[in-house]
Amino acid sequence: MSADRTVAFHTLGCKVNQYDTESIWQLFQQDGFRQVDFDEPSDVYVINTCTVTHEGDRKSRQMIRRAVRLNPDAVVVVTGCYAQIAPGEVLGIDGVDLVIGNQFRGQMLALIQKVQQERTPYSAVQDILSQKEFEDLDVPMFADRTRASLKIQDGCNHFCTFCIIPYARGLIRSRRPESVMHQARRLVAAGYHEIVLTGIHTGGYGEDLQDYTLANLLQELETIENLRRIRISSIEASEISDELIQVLTDSKKVCRHLHIPLQAGHSEVLRRMNRHYTIEEYADKLMKVRRALPELAITSDVIVGFPGELDEYFETTVNFIRDQKFADLHVFPYSKRRGTPAAKFKDQVDEAVKHARVERLITLAGELSVAYAREWVGRTLEVIPEEVMDIDGRSLLVGHADNYMKIAFSGDGSVLGEVCDVRVQRAGSEVSFGQLEQVLTHTSQETGIA
Repeated sequence: MSADRTVAFHTLGCKVNQYDTESIWQLFQQDGFRQVDFDEPSDVYVINTCTVTHEGDRKSRQMIRRAVRLNPDAVVVVTGCYAQIAPGEVLGIDGVDLVIGNQFRGQMLALIQKVQQERTPYSAVQDILSQKEFEDLDVPMFADRTRASLKIQDGCNHFCTFCIIPYARGLIRSRRPESVMHQARRLVAAGYHEIVLTGIHTGGYGEDLQDYTLANLLQELETIENLRRIRISSIEASEISDELIQVLTDSKKVCRHLHIPLQAGHSEVLRRMNRHYTIEEYADKLMKVRRALPELAITSDVIVGFPGELDEYFETTVNFIRDQKFADLHVFPYSKRRGTPAAKFKDQVDEAVKHARVERLITLAGELSVAYAREWVGRTLEVIPEEVMDIDGRSLLVGHADNYMKIAFSGDGSVLGEVCDVRVQRAGSEVSFGQLEQVLTHTSQETGIA
């Protein structure tokens, strides 16, 4: 490799993968590497893969081959979930030098050196289900971001019948509270005003710890000076305990937003999905949390066309979603995933039916988003602008309020990453519009926040 060593990254899939890539970049940066764009010639390419669907596998293979074409002499490293699930398949792609699953990423630089010395491809993948410890890789600063993510756990114990993730990520492994607090303080010192707690199964944090829960962690994070917002990336309805609701009620920093995956609005479909709750139990949790936090925004995930989802089951889902008045929805058509029980279910739903159902729910989601946003017209929200966007011929700052409303407003680019009071003027399904009233924070430009 050249004296000016370069590394390029490409990340597929979820926000946890994005965090993992940032943590890997820290290792390279500390070793003197310079990061270049993935489409440029580089000494090392790292492809962080996704395997949640077969399309994720296909895109992962596509990016691996692109890296090999860009520089046939480069070291091509493949990591992430596809690498974990199918290491032999990945290693069989011509030009791949190193395969690392969802462990041993902290050893990546040493393994690259091993590959260079031995001049032979190498696989560092072991059974992830036997992994007991959280791989603690620190990320004190994010490139081109104005909100900081903080990974607090990995893995999942639920084994939903449609999901491959426990086999790719292993069982729940929680980050030690002292490590979470250490990184949170570093992020605040770097100038971040919001921290997003993330993980594969964020709400399961603490299941493998002794007498310590997500509620306890939130109470500790509340004490960090100058931290203004704490956001929980996702939580299952079954994990919303009375203790957690009390912590949310008392908190001055936890955002008024919870993402609570639904997946289906009929108990028979939930049973076949192995979702561990009935629709009545889900509704009861939403009622309790809304009673404690009346202006809470609740967003959710829904899978349509799951095997055995009859027309009447889908109509029940539509009515349930409408009645619950979600602030936003992520809608996905069911996709067969080899290696999961649901892929073998006999009563698969026709693709055209799935498509029609997706369209209906996307339309409903838009209506619900506008309805929620209208409740805030004329009121002031704290918004952290994250980017500059061209909307209707105007260059506007765009960011999220604590209730996860995406709001665009006129302002100077120097306030990116700052906390701003914005009065909401017009509601929209994807972006609402407002007017800047005042900038509440003035972070030093030395923080490097883009």
